Amino acid sequence: MCTTCGCASGNTQIEGHDLHHGHAHAHDHDHTHSHAHDHAHSHSQSHSHAPDAKGDLHYGRGAAGAHAPGLSQRRMVQIEQDILSKNDRYAAANREKLAEQNLLALNLVSSPGSGKTTLLTRTIEDIGKTFTCGVIEGDQQTANDADRIRATGAKAVQINTGKGCHLDAHMVGHALEQFDLGEQGVLFIENVGNLVCPAAFDLGEAHKVAILSVTEGEDKPLKYPDMFHAADLMILNKVDLLPYLDFDVAQCIEYARRVNPEIQVLQLSARTGEGMQGWYAWIEQRQQALLQAKLDALESQVASLKRTLGKG
Repeated sequence: MCTTCGCASGNTQIEGHDLHHGHAHAHDHDHTHSHAHDHAHSHSQSHSHAPDAKGDLHYGRGAAGAHAPGLSQRRMVQIEQDILSKNDRYAAANREKLAEQNLLALNLVSSPGSGKTTLLTRTIEDIGKTFTCGVIEGDQQTANDADRIRATGAKAVQINTGKGCHLDAHMVGHALEQFDLGEQGVLFIENVGNLVCPAAFDLGEAHKVAILSVTEGEDKPLKYPDMFHAADLMILNKVDLLPYLDFDVAQCIEYARRVNPEIQVLQLSARTGEGMQGWYAWIEQRQQALLQAKLDALESQVASLKRTLGKG
């Protein structure tokens, strides 16, 4: 269950594997997974949602930042904490596995139609000689986008979430078992098209990348602040269409930085290639930072060992 939108996924299919939520199930590896979500409802609390001076209704202003009929804010906070703490444990395991493989994992999030898949196919075609690329593709149904990725020659694993509105760390952990990208690999996680729920779910990625098409409103960062606050990078895609649109780029960037002062912004067109070199440079810098961090950690371990031996 997602306390933000109330979604519940019955079956999540990953390339032929079904994940059934609501019970523990064993797989052909050395661990088991449990999806015991608490769906108990308390109907003892009444809710009053009085309109404001303009007649507007505002939900989700309580401690949980969400609203569900029959559930108190306290109960919703408890459910959300339970779900996210379980997810965070899976995310930590994913992050450890990614670090072992020196894989840079990027979680791409956006509304439907922002151009994520087009951005990915062009990226893989252009940087495939420098980096080994793989994609975990999240959609509610079909393998259409995964097939587009596979046409580039890159490995893609499709996750169909059914009624679920986002990927979670458990799903991604299963998909990771099918990847061996080697040194300097880049794993792109194309999340389900949704600017709400994916913001709360850590998948073990190094960075969230929010993709916003200029065909959307420039106020999206204010409308969906959690997502843009969680992202390290915002990509403004389809800038080749700006001459034909009433989209204020400067205002959009100002809104994004109002929500997240540290967010970086790139403007590009995945269709024409304009600005793509900046995106590739950003990926390369993050991959180098990942390798440097691992090298620093090894040097620290060596220094610590030397100090221990010196004392002996």
